[in-house]
Amino acid sequence: MSIDSTLSPIPLVDLQTQSRLLKDDILRRIGDVIDDARYILGREVEEFEKEFSSYCNVDHCIAMANGTEALHMALRALEIGPGDEVITAGNSFAATAFAIAYAGAQAVLVDIDPLDFNIDTRLIEQAITPQTKAIIPVHLYGQPARMNEIREIAKRHNLRIIEDSAQGHGGEINGERCGSFGDIGCFSFYPGKNLGAFGDGGAVTTNNPELAEKLRLLRNYGQKQKNKHDSLGYNCRLDTVQACVLLSKMRFIEEWTESRRQVADWYRDELADTDVILPKAHEDCRHVYHLFVVRTPHRDAMIAELGKQNIYCGIHYPHPLNTAGPFVQAPTFPHGLPVCSQLASEICSLPMYPEMTRQQVARVAEAVRVFASNQTPKHELV
Repeated sequence: MSIDSTLSPIPLVDLQTQSRLLKDDILRRIGDVIDDARYILGREVEEFEKEFSSYCNVDHCIAMANGTEALHMALRALEIGPGDEVITAGNSFAATAFAIAYAGAQAVLVDIDPLDFNIDTRLIEQAITPQTKAIIPVHLYGQPARMNEIREIAKRHNLRIIEDSAQGHGGEINGERCGSFGDIGCFSFYPGKNLGAFGDGGAVTTNNPELAEKLRLLRNYGQKQKNKHDSLGYNCRLDTVQACVLLSKMRFIEEWTESRRQVADWYRDELADTDVILPKAHEDCRHVYHLFVVRTPHRDAMIAELGKQNIYCGIHYPHPLNTAGPFVQAPTFPHGLPVCSQLASEICSLPMYPEMTRQQVARVAEAVRVFASNQTPKHELV
């Protein structure tokens, strides 16, 4: 592929600008950790937990090593394991289903709404059996799942709710924050997330003090005091150095979120007259646009054409979970996840980051418009 080197690159994600902005403050915090040798569960971890719980409007935050372990520990805390089933969406990152498998439970995959990309709540009850113990809704791409409907379903069937909020930092439904709807909310602080560390990181949130205590024990070898192991535990602690990074970034998360929403509005304005399907944002929700995902049956050709113009896109995610080796036998509702399967060949993540300028968005949109105007429909979109 020949790339026009005269055009400045527009990356899918820009992590360098944020890092330069915060470098001095982060290094100062890390310097304090080095001076005091507080590398594991230092005071910065507790400080971050307090700030993030306040941000999510919950009583407790327990920092974890990564988002996958946050989900895994949430399932362990709720005593979900072999013989149990957990319902989740069929189009999430593999970690959602992997965590269910780590706990020894069976992932049950439900198809999605083609407009908002989240689990189709109309299908959930079809998937419930006597073995079902929990639902893991995913706030995919920053769009909150339909939590009011999910809570009603969970209440009717006595199910627990674990929110996969790995992409939902700051998302809201009628003012309620992602991470506060379920029994436990789970976050990732992978570097590319809306709130990202300089490595792996995660957290769980809850309003239940008993669950919070279990989660603190689970992440740290089951010990309240060093070498006194009251229960089976794991090594899932957030490094103090990563807490320093997250503390520095917490000051800007609202500013960055509003910038993402502004970028999304610019995209909507610029692409309103194209045949490309734009992401839906529910009126009662605050979509935080971890990604700006559009749909076109000519996805692969569009990505290639934009790449020639030094514009870099992504695919999140190219394969439904039921095609992954560990889950090819997982129950699916409806069979084969037809919407997930179709969208996997159509979705395209356009460049999205808080520092994007109106001019950059206009350039991406112009390239999309020109490409789309030269295409003819390949098949009907659902």
